[in-house]
Amino acid sequence: MTAVSLKLKYASAAFVVVLLAVSVVTVMLAWQHDAGTRRLGAEAENSVRERVAVELRARAAATASLAADSVLSAVRARDPAAIAHRLQPFVDDPTIASITVTDTTGATLYGWHRPIQTEGALQSEVTRPLRDMVESIPGAATPQTFGQIDLLVEQSSPAVAETLKGRLSATDARLMTPAWMFAAALAMLGGLIGAALAWRAGRRLERPIAALIRGAERIGQGDYTRPVDVRRQDELGALQQALERMRGRLRQSTVNKNYLHSVLNSMTDAVFVTSPDGVIKVANSAACKLLAYAEEEILGRSMVALLDEREREGFDLLQAAQETRETVVRTRGGQTIPVSLTGSRIESDDPQFQGNIFVARNITDRKRAERRIRYLARYDALTKIPNRMQFHHLLQQTIARGLRSGQVLALLYLDMDRFKEINDTFGHASGDRLLEVLAERLTRALPKETVVGRLAGDEFALFVEGLPSDADNRGPIAHLARSILTEVSRAFQLNQHEVFLTASIGVAFCPRDAENVIDLIRNADAAMYYSKQNGGNTYAFYSPEMNAAAVERLMLKSKLRRAIERDELVVRYQPKIDLRNGRIMGAEALLRWRLPGHGDIPPSIFIPLAEESNLILDIGEWVLNRVCMDFRHMETEGAHPGRVSLNLSLKQLRQASFILRCRAVFRRHSVSPTSVELEITETTLMADPKRTVRLLDELYAMGLHLSIDDFGTGYSSLSALQQFPIGTLKIDQSFVRDVSDDAGDATIVKTIIEMGRSLGMEVVAEGVESLRHLEFLRRNACHYAQGKLFGEPCTAEDLLALLLRQASGTAPFGHLIAHADELSSRSA
Repeated sequence: MTAVSLKLKYASAAFVVVLLAVSVVTVMLAWQHDAGTRRLGAEAENSVRERVAVELRARAAATASLAADSVLSAVRARDPAAIAHRLQPFVDDPTIASITVTDTTGATLYGWHRPIQTEGALQSEVTRPLRDMVESIPGAATPQTFGQIDLLVEQSSPAVAETLKGRLSATDARLMTPAWMFAAALAMLGGLIGAALAWRAGRRLERPIAALIRGAERIGQGDYTRPVDVRRQDELGALQQALERMRGRLRQSTVNKNYLHSVLNSMTDAVFVTSPDGVIKVANSAACKLLAYAEEEILGRSMVALLDEREREGFDLLQAAQETRETVVRTRGGQTIPVSLTGSRIESDDPQFQGNIFVARNITDRKRAERRIRYLARYDALTKIPNRMQFHHLLQQTIARGLRSGQVLALLYLDMDRFKEINDTFGHASGDRLLEVLAERLTRALPKETVVGRLAGDEFALFVEGLPSDADNRGPIAHLARSILTEVSRAFQLNQHEVFLTASIGVAFCPRDAENVIDLIRNADAAMYYSKQNGGNTYAFYSPEMNAAAVERLMLKSKLRRAIERDELVVRYQPKIDLRNGRIMGAEALLRWRLPGHGDIPPSIFIPLAEESNLILDIGEWVLNRVCMDFRHMETEGAHPGRVSLNLSLKQLRQASFILRCRAVFRRHSVSPTSVELEITETTLMADPKRTVRLLDELYAMGLHLSIDDFGTGYSSLSALQQFPIGTLKIDQSFVRDVSDDAGDATIVKTIIEMGRSLGMEVVAEGVESLRHLEFLRRNACHYAQGKLFGEPCTAEDLLALLLRQASGTAPFGHLIAHADELSSRSA
């Protein structure tokens, strides 16, 4: 179609050009001929008019002279009526156009002109003075002027001139008709010849131009591989060579359109290319996938139309094209998707390439993560209840409302008793599960308006608002606390084991006890700690004295850090007695803290503080050094103390360098590890059985003796402990204390002794305070005993004295054995 159009254009253009050329020449010749004809007619007309004008002037002069003679006497008399009367014949003459009579001063005595004058008429104006002979001197007459008369004569154009001009025009038109017909025929013939020549020329240009067009289209589509297949030596050849050079340069330096589409469609982010007014011109496959539209459905739409309705009003296209912002798009199915939209402007001098590029990234996962982070920042991930920060926030708002309304708020602070043993025995996963169950129980048991939060670990808090200010609220809160303790004391199922736990609760009221969050929680915590000190499984209302105890506890923890440096720690030894003969077979090293101004601080108070602050590691190493030094001193003095036992905490056992430190201490003091026994609780053994077995095997290989302290109070059985290299069982003093009066305790102690002996273990009874205890233990073949019956824990010097006495042949506690035997024989 392109080639045919080109030939038609060429033929049409040639035909029109030839036709116009012939027409222009013909028109020019006709114009020249017509001008000559008009010139001849004008000359003839002018000749006739000149002859008529000469005659008209002569007639006008004669008429003016006649009129002057007629009005001379009337002018002399200055009689206007007479002047008008005498000129009336001249006024009636149709050839006279105007008459004017004036005196010598120029004043008009008579004036007249014909109202309608003939258009194109010939005119001649004549002026004649009005003179007469006057006898100014007697006998002599002289001419005198009395005025003048102006006369205008006109005559219509001579008819002979018009007739002559018309005859010349008619003759000319009759002669030019054949010439016009010949010129038209010549123009048509020339146009046809030109069209034929142009058609032929167009056909010759058709093939090379079509080839150039195909080559240009291929280049425009990004196909730079096929050369332009036109070879000419004229201007089209030069154009072909220029196009071929452009193709080569583009092939080397330009990314083709297919490659660009491949790159865009390989992107995981949605890409939109828009015009300056926001109409989408390009959209990649990720954009189609994001919006669930086909590409043709996106193209031509406005970028704003893709946004959710709530986002469109505040969307500024110019601003969005220069920044990164978050917005929401709506898919074909109506789903809303949050995206991060980054815009960039396309700078170009060519308007067709100007516009914007928008890259949209789906941030659904990020938004979900942000919501999760915000949730985790305020809610405990394990129990799904408010964490410390959120609980503080809610409590602060409630306190403010209560203070404004004059109502009372009660805060209950709850902490699990001995929860650490659950983690140590069953593992942290079981401990976490127990906390989840506890949170669920509290949420179900408490009123809906009660807010429960997890502050840390096994510490929970809850508050009740809207309590009346003019009533004693301790009764209802005490009832609530008891119901909570009842829920907590219900059995927990952990790893096919039923576990029973208790809790301690502290209660503080706002505004009675405090009017801000920090003080209220601190006071409730102090009341909770008071409950825990009283054995747990109870609640207590805050009183100012409790805060003093909490402050004292904090001060002790602070002073404990300097206790080693100030040499405030001392070791006391409690002898371990062979129940067969009353001899000392060893001793247990007991740590004491002699705080100036406070006296001796019992281990039950400062050991938990040391555990909390990790000071137990340094204190444990100090005790081992002190025991080794005392042991070495006793041996030097000639008294062998047997095996000295020390308590080993879970944190010490978990210390990576514990074994290396033990070896270093023994090497430093030249003490054999076989002279030392480490006492470990059941909970410590069961915290991480696999790792603990490995560590204890290493200690046992060093020569250290291992014993289980407070056996019977943990969650393990003796058969479960057979995997550990244990050589001694120590029966807890709580069983020994009532062994003479409580048949149940007596059965437990007897069973432990029998099991220990059957397994080849030594059995040591703690807390022996009377001869009845001693007699029972001897009767049941217990190996060793220790307790206040054999004296209070003593210094290293006192123990050395007992050992030296024993070395001389006297059993220090043989007399007690004898008394026990005597008591046994009497009871028999």
